[in-house]
Amino acid sequence: MRRTASLVLLAFAVFFTALSPLMRFYAFPRLAKIPAGQYQDMVLEARPATLVDYGTMKAKKVPEVTIVQTLKGDVAASDRIEKTAGRDVVVWDALSYVAGPDGKMVSQIPERYIFDAHSQEPVHATGEMVDGDPVHRAGIEFKWPFLTEKRDYVYFDAQTRTSAPIHYKGTRTFHGLQVYYFEQTIPWTRVPLPKKMPVKGITPQAVEKMGTTRWYSTKRMFWVEPVTGAPVNGEEIHKEELRGGDLLPGGGKVTAFAGHVKMRDDYVASTVALVKSQRTLVLLLTGYLPWGFLALGAALLALSLHLEARSRRPAGPGPAPQPPLSPA
Repeated sequence: MRRTASLVLLAFAVFFTALSPLMRFYAFPRLAKIPAGQYQDMVLEARPATLVDYGTMKAKKVPEVTIVQTLKGDVAASDRIEKTAGRDVVVWDALSYVAGPDGKMVSQIPERYIFDAHSQEPVHATGEMVDGDPVHRAGIEFKWPFLTEKRDYVYFDAQTRTSAPIHYKGTRTFHGLQVYYFEQTIPWTRVPLPKKMPVKGITPQAVEKMGTTRWYSTKRMFWVEPVTGAPVNGEEIHKEELRGGDLLPGGGKVTAFAGHVKMRDDYVASTVALVKSQRTLVLLLTGYLPWGFLALGAALLALSLHLEARSRRPAGPGPAPQPPLSPA
C-alpha cells in the first residue's frame, strides 16, 4: 500500500514540477495581453499655462489648460488585421483634446495605434496614422511591455511623427508602488499644423501659404509600474511656437502653448488602483503560481521518497516461540 501511494505522489510531484516552468514561459506569454475592446480616458492639466490669442497673435497667461486623452479599442479592426498578421492585435483610436480655460478647443490630434497585444510592439497595417497622416511607428507608445526592464526604450512621439529613446532614470516609490522612472526630451522640431484649427476660417494650408511654421519641444516623464508595464503617472513640460511668416507681426515668433502638464489627482488615484489589481493577476502567472507549483512538487517528491523508504525497510523480528507444554 505504501509503495502504491509513493508512486502516485511521485507522479504528482513530476506533474507540478513540470507545470512550474510551463506556467511562466509558455502560459504567461500567451495569456497576458491587452484586451482588444479596452476603453480608458485620462485628464491632464497645465496650471498656469501660456496660450496664443489668435485675435492679436500675442501670447497670454491663462489659469489652466485641460488635456483630455481617450483610448478606445476597435474590436472589428483588430479581428480584421489579425487574419493577415497571424497574431493577437489591438487597435486603439486615440484622441488628445486640448481645451482652454473657457472650454473651447485649442487643438486636437487623433491617432490610430496598432500593436501586438502581448509585446506592445507596433504592427504596421493600413489605417496607422496621426492626425490623418500615415505613419510607420517604431517603438512603444502609451504603454510599456509586461515585465518592463531597467533600460532605455524607443518611444514614438506623435507631434514629430518620429521615434527616439526614452531613458530609464531609476527606481522610485509612487503611491505605495515601486515604479521605474523614464524621461524623454524632444528638442525644438518643426511639426505639422493640426488639421483642425481653433479659429474658424483659418486652415493649415492658409497658414503655410503665409509662411508661418509650427515648432514644438517637450520633456516627457513617465512613472511605470514594471510588472504590468502601465504608466501610473505622466507629465510633460510642453512648448509650442508659431514662427515667421505674414501671420505674425514683424515675422517673429509667438508661444502657441506652453505649460507643465500633469495628470489630475483623481485620475492618478484611479489609475494606481487599477494597476494594483492588474499587477496581482500578472504576478500569479509569473511568480506566485510557478514558485508555488515548484514548492508543491518538491514537497510531494520528499513525501514520496519517505513512503518508498519505509516500504523497503525489512520486517522486524516476530514474537518469541512459546515453550512446549509439559505432559500432565
